Amino acid sequence: MSLAVQFSEYGTSEVLRVVDVPAPAPGPGQVRLAVRAAGVNPFDWKVMQGFMSEMMPLDLPAGLGSDVAGVVDQVGEGVTAFAVGDEVLGISSTPAYARTAVADAAALVAKPATVPWEVAGALATSGGTAWTVLERLKVAQDETLLIHAASGGVGAFAAQLAVARGARVIGTASQGNHERLRSLGVLPVAYGDGLADRVRAIAPEGVDAVLDVSGRGEIPLSIELAGGPERVLTLVAFDAGHLGIQVHTDGPSGNGSKALRDILALIGEGRLHVPVWHTYPLTEAATALDLSRTGHVGGKLVLLP
Repeated sequence: MSLAVQFSEYGTSEVLRVVDVPAPAPGPGQVRLAVRAAGVNPFDWKVMQGFMSEMMPLDLPAGLGSDVAGVVDQVGEGVTAFAVGDEVLGISSTPAYARTAVADAAALVAKPATVPWEVAGALATSGGTAWTVLERLKVAQDETLLIHAASGGVGAFAAQLAVARGARVIGTASQGNHERLRSLGVLPVAYGDGLADRVRAIAPEGVDAVLDVSGRGEIPLSIELAGGPERVLTLVAFDAGHLGIQVHTDGPSGNGSKALRDILALIGEGRLHVPVWHTYPLTEAATALDLSRTGHVGGKLVLLP
């Protein structure tokens, strides 16, 4: 048996229970992990509350979480990349808010010994999504990228990955996050009224591309600053596709392993920093999700089962 966080009905965090469940078994091409860390993402509380039920119907009771880091304790048929005892991280196939989880071997990479568990468990979704959207936007050296909500989970990853590519990054954020953005190599600007003027003061000719992780209504302004919609991409304004911008809804989009290897290399070189805001035991998953739901988080939230 294995402990796992589950819910039997949709709702706020009060529906969560920590229960004993049969430990999952790996199938062909899969491994089972003793989970050491599971990242908490906004997607998780949206699933819990039923906001994704039409797009992703679940058989209840169900679990949560997909960002995982752990130690391989069983290997399925045909797996040669990993062996029992290997430390890995990536995306799980079964819920990650658990003591035990199963993952496709292809969705995992080796965890460097120098990367703490809480950091390893926080990388896959935010980091993989950031890597993928920069590819879609074709952000290149010496270009200027504007990121709305640059201090958030995906925004901070995207900012650092873009800086590593040699791009100049302008990031919107509240005043309290400006110093942190500067430390990441980002030129911070306050969001809200007058944003266009503040961006043009830094980039008089506009910007080459825009990543919107905010959803505060900046799409028309973004199109104007980028000189058209082609290189404007949003992760949150799902109703803005008719304006000709790119709407990305598919997370890492199958790029997870490649993205994670690139991210881990930058972490090893000291060129990418992953702030972990708080860690929680499995029994406090509700507290972590409640905090995530506020949107006022200064880094990643991670469960340590």
